[in-house]
Amino acid sequence: MKKFLCLILAVLIVFPFAACKFTTGETDVEFKPTLDTTTSCEINVIGDYGNFEALEAEFDRFNKFYPNVRLSYAKTDNYQKTLRTVLEGNDKPNIFFSYTWMIGNPDYNQVLTHMEDLSDPALKLDLDCIRPSLVNHDAEGRVLMVPVFSRTYGMLVNENLFKKEGLSVPKTLTELMSVCEAFRNKGYSSPMMGYSRTSSSCFMYTVAYPLFLSALAENPDALALANDLDSEAGEYMRPALNAVKQLIDNDCVDLEECANIGNNYDGVILRFFEGDVPMMICAGDTVSGTKKRESQSEAFTKAPFDYTFAPIPMTEDGGYFIDSPSIEFSVNKDCDNLDMTNEFMRFLISKKELNKIASVKRLVTPTTDMPFDSVYAPFGRIPSERTISPEVLGIKDKLTVQIRIASYKVGKGEITIDGAIGKYGQFSE
Repeated sequence: MKKFLCLILAVLIVFPFAACKFTTGETDVEFKPTLDTTTSCEINVIGDYGNFEALEAEFDRFNKFYPNVRLSYAKTDNYQKTLRTVLEGNDKPNIFFSYTWMIGNPDYNQVLTHMEDLSDPALKLDLDCIRPSLVNHDAEGRVLMVPVFSRTYGMLVNENLFKKEGLSVPKTLTELMSVCEAFRNKGYSSPMMGYSRTSSSCFMYTVAYPLFLSALAENPDALALANDLDSEAGEYMRPALNAVKQLIDNDCVDLEECANIGNNYDGVILRFFEGDVPMMICAGDTVSGTKKRESQSEAFTKAPFDYTFAPIPMTEDGGYFIDSPSIEFSVNKDCDNLDMTNEFMRFLISKKELNKIASVKRLVTPTTDMPFDSVYAPFGRIPSERTISPEVLGIKDKLTVQIRIASYKVGKGEITIDGAIGKYGQFSE
């Protein structure tokens, strides 16, 4: 009887807190200022975006609460190499772009010493509004960076071309091969295209990366070997490398046509907007620039078409949703006006504001409810078992270098699949 009463009491105590947490997760709490709203100061954000109108819109909304706070964003040239110098200079930024791969990378140890622990309860940041798989904790349990956007990999699909030719957007590998053949028979020389001038951001990596992660996710021992750059892990690249070669060997992708694409952002978008490419392979970061460039494309302006961003169906079960942080923010704990800087972060890190900034930037929001821009609608239909979070798996950056360069060299015909597998752990930038 005593045990029973204790159990009932425990349920009664826990339930209100559980219910409260559930409610908090479903509704966004309105922001309320905690500092003097007449405060006058400056907050500077630096990063490697050329421009950041979506963030500037957040500045405007924050100024409704603190009208005398001057917020600005600036791009820093050669960002990754100069970040440490900038953080230790006289004109220190308040907030700066950061990336998960910086954690554990000796080259960025000094940068990490400037990062504030954003999990400190005193800051009152609503980290619970972000998908747990995107929140990275270091070895000491600290949260040194918070995701503002997340990314995935896939292909831009020209919906009008599919309708015009009486074809359906493929959802399996068999369907993809069939659709590519059908488009070729209708006169489309390269049913799929993508950037291929260098290994960085190449379409080969976009195809191979999800498949390699899937193989490693099914075998923890192989993941450990891959992260340690053990040559034995190379065999787990085989399905991914086979997939890249299959696309090229089956004439789904014309490498000569792809070679004319200048870069994996403007070049990819403007080439896709020419209107004769059924499927353009790229990352979500590229998709973010599509809306703004619709008016910059003469071809698209004259003949606009509907398009979406869909998974690349490289298996018979379909494609994958690689749920990974894109841009993350860190606070410089040594900056001026730290209290107001944290106040801005408390304003920004909420479902309401993160969803807004993602919508304007046309990237995937990192929040738990994850509302999709209509262009990302196909990813909303991917089952949870085909969603992979590299940060949860424990993927290290040096591992991604191996699959990126291996897939590029295989795709370009510079090395055989067996040769690439044998060189796992030896590829370098």
